[in-house]
Amino acid sequence: MSSKRWLRGAAGALAVVALTAACTSGGSGDGQSKAQPQATYKVGMIGTDSGGTPVKGGTLTFSTYTEAGLLDPAQTIVAGSTGGIEMAAVYDVLLRWDSASGEVVPQLAKDMKASDDNKTWTLTLREGVKFSDGKPLDAEAVKWSIERYVDKGGDDAMLWKRNVEAVETPDDLTVVFKLKKGWADFDFMLTGGLGMIVAKSADAGKEFKPVGAGAFTFGSYKPKEEMILNAREDYWDGRPNLDKIRITYIADPNAALDTLKSGQTQVGFFRDPLVVQKALDAGYHGFMNMVALGNVAVINAAKGRPGADARVRQAMFHAINPDVIYQRAYSGVLQGSSEIFPSFSRWHTGTKPLAYDPDKAKQLLEQAKADGFDGKIKYLDAQDPASQATALAIKAMLESVGFQVELDLVRTPTDQITRVAAKRDYDMSGWGLSWREAGPYGRMFTTLHSEGNATVGMATTPEMDALIEEFQGAATPEEQRAVMARIQEQWNKDVPALVFGPMPEFVAWPKTVHGVEGTVNSMILLDDAWIGQ
Repeated sequence: MSSKRWLRGAAGALAVVALTAACTSGGSGDGQSKAQPQATYKVGMIGTDSGGTPVKGGTLTFSTYTEAGLLDPAQTIVAGSTGGIEMAAVYDVLLRWDSASGEVVPQLAKDMKASDDNKTWTLTLREGVKFSDGKPLDAEAVKWSIERYVDKGGDDAMLWKRNVEAVETPDDLTVVFKLKKGWADFDFMLTGGLGMIVAKSADAGKEFKPVGAGAFTFGSYKPKEEMILNAREDYWDGRPNLDKIRITYIADPNAALDTLKSGQTQVGFFRDPLVVQKALDAGYHGFMNMVALGNVAVINAAKGRPGADARVRQAMFHAINPDVIYQRAYSGVLQGSSEIFPSFSRWHTGTKPLAYDPDKAKQLLEQAKADGFDGKIKYLDAQDPASQATALAIKAMLESVGFQVELDLVRTPTDQITRVAAKRDYDMSGWGLSWREAGPYGRMFTTLHSEGNATVGMATTPEMDALIEEFQGAATPEEQRAVMARIQEQWNKDVPALVFGPMPEFVAWPKTVHGVEGTVNSMILLDDAWIGQ
């Protein structure tokens, strides 16, 4: 597996675990590449499900992105690239994000409603839902599972603690969340790990056992080979159409695509832009997620580092042309962009990022040198071809404006994560912040707020903190977009990271697979899936 692909996909989230050009091509002026538009690159479902009468039975074989040996939402990263699809099959999710409507809708729960001030949220559960061990999934079970997640330091634990004042259970089917302040998008919190309700019996012994209320139960796991999930006869929404889900681990994305083409697998998760394009060209249906800030270079702003000087950070941003990076690393199959949320996104505001402007970069660099900066930068990244191509392009562009760049290419993603997230021993490094199209506030807070737990040493400021909190409190999408425009303006001043562009995540399947639903974080739900002809 390419370490670049893996790191860009999961680094922003994995950092949590380790710690517990306005003009990009010839003067376009809009932060976008002049590459050909990619109409198929969008957030949501690709292809139209032809429907039909579901076929009962069969095994769906899924080639996943990374091997998830532990299906505990409180102890791992809940995303499609890191075991989230498997966990959703075992636990289900209380709520689901519907990409077509852009709304959060009920899934395992029956309903979720907010008070007029968005400070009190009431979750209503379905009657008769049981865990696979036979115990009822009631209000107390939901409260216990959420408290367990928070106590164990799950990915969103700090965000939860900062915002939730109390969790009340007035009756068996009602959970009331009292917030410290209004939050219009709080329901997104229950579409991921916090919304995967773990049974008490899962954590009753010495070793964790995945026990949930999902459509499938854990069957077996053979490291580096496969995981088997079995259909539940007593799933709340009826027995799933499939008999089994078989998860396989294929390191090379091209090999994974070949198994999909040959019919050895029926679903594959792809994040390498070149392979994603091959899958789209081959006509596969699927669920696409465009990850904003999926491909960045974070800048260490700690005292004594070159990035402590805002002029140095701004000079680096002005010196980088994202289109060059995407041409060198990914043959230009995807557009580079220096915007936080490019034009594909519903959060795109039209506010310009800093321009690709080598002359301005030289001017800022000279100012910093006049105050004692020696112009030397170390750039950290991995050794796979895409990472090396990115590193060489960055080195060339930075040196063209007067920087002296030393490349530090480490052997494994783990080495890079340790250096950046745990030790913070770097000047600048390839990374992924991964701000989510669906409910972006959580990742914004985690990665860029001064109280976030994955800032990895980037510049955080009171002004950006205030804007992130204002975004959280905004009551409508229009108000949120207005704040997002100001966040882009503040990013231009702070420059916590260099922005190269989004990264695609494509969960692909042939036309013979039906009934798949998408949700947040590139996860899909398979409770209604079936395989036809």
